[in-house]
Amino acid sequence: MELNERILHYLDKQDKVDTLKLASEFNEDHQKIVGAVKSLEALEMVVSDTVKNTKWELTEEGQLVAEKGSHEAVLYHSVPDGGIAQAEIMKTVPNAKVGFSKAMSAGWILIDKSGGAPLVKKKVETITDTVQDYLNEIKKGIDNLPDNVRNDYKKRKLLQEVTLKSFLLSKGPQFATSIKKLETDLTTEMLQSGSWKTLEFKPYNFDALGQPPESGHLHPLLKVRSEFREIFLEMGFTEMPTNNYVESSFWNFDALFQPQQHPARDAHDTFFVSNPAMTTKFPMDYLERVKKVHSEGGYGSQGYRYSWKIEEAQKNLLRTHTTAVSARMLYKVAQEGFRPQKYFSIDKSSVSLSLLVPGMQPLEEAQKNLLRTHTTAVSARMLYKVAQEGFRPQKYFSIDKSILTFTYSPVVEYQDDRHLWKVDKALNPARGYKANSILLLYTYAEG
Repeated sequence: MELNERILHYLDKQDKVDTLKLASEFNEDHQKIVGAVKSLEALEMVVSDTVKNTKWELTEEGQLVAEKGSHEAVLYHSVPDGGIAQAEIMKTVPNAKVGFSKAMSAGWILIDKSGGAPLVKKKVETITDTVQDYLNEIKKGIDNLPDNVRNDYKKRKLLQEVTLKSFLLSKGPQFATSIKKLETDLTTEMLQSGSWKTLEFKPYNFDALGQPPESGHLHPLLKVRSEFREIFLEMGFTEMPTNNYVESSFWNFDALFQPQQHPARDAHDTFFVSNPAMTTKFPMDYLERVKKVHSEGGYGSQGYRYSWKIEEAQKNLLRTHTTAVSARMLYKVAQEGFRPQKYFSIDKSSVSLSLLVPGMQPLEEAQKNLLRTHTTAVSARMLYKVAQEGFRPQKYFSIDKSILTFTYSPVVEYQDDRHLWKVDKALNPARGYKANSILLLYTYAEG
């Protein structure tokens, strides 16, 4: 018979019963009894009221005294008939200090100093160890100690007061000696057969805790971005502000001297913004210089020889590359007077591409503006650092240097004409492996 049904049968013969008594009657752990009671309560078969009781239990030292005798009795029995030096008995008997004090107070022993060194001798021939007797009674569940004795034992750390939490059970509204299984789910078969009409369903427990929601996690691409930022910052670069995702065509194209007839500026490659569709905030002196270089040339360039239109430059769009940030930054630095600077940016860009199954890969750009003399050294160090983390060099969008990231796994080494790369050659996209993300690394040189 299951424990739940044993409890029901026991309660059927009584009005009320305590769970501690059930644990004793069934020789079961009290917590196991409580667990069974909780399940019966959920079925409304029993009702429970919390009961708190205090009782005295033996401490670990009290258990030892109940078994081997009190400290004073142990010391008394260690004294031979002829007596023993006080110094010796204090060294050889456990807890001798407490035992000696209590034995002296009880009149069991005496100190003889007539021979010089004090001797401990028995004062009485027999003793009754009441401490051991009382503790054994408490061990059996009999508590008839006087209050002063109980307090003394508590001070001696032989007893401790514990609070016991139990439950007083009584019959509930659905009480029965057998448990009827309640249905927890309404199935299609029940609806089709009509059996749901005669079945009993378990009521909803609206107080039950729901499944804990999963905590948030950093996106893998954000982790990669953080790693790249740290590398650039360690190399002494300054990060450019990249929070203007909506950009004007002037900074995105014209300031980079891309002609207004370039196919990349068409709607099939660029996401143009409809509201607001145009911008009018430009540094007009710089706009005129850009217009002149496009139309007539300058600074050693012949220009594109076409009629440059400000209406095209005013069109707003979603930034197609973070090079627009570089253009803004170069203009800002020029207004403050030239001084050597190293800048980088890593952020989102938007390009209109056909989606590939299973989906478009995230595109991020890492840009840095360098003198030609620094380009090779910085690129080599940057690419060497990321190669150690499971990246591989890959052509993408006809960019001179680009990085395609794959799932990290044990790597093999190979060397090209400049760098030593670490790559897992088994992770080949042609074999069905999907790249995690795409990161483009542009390198610019002045002059």
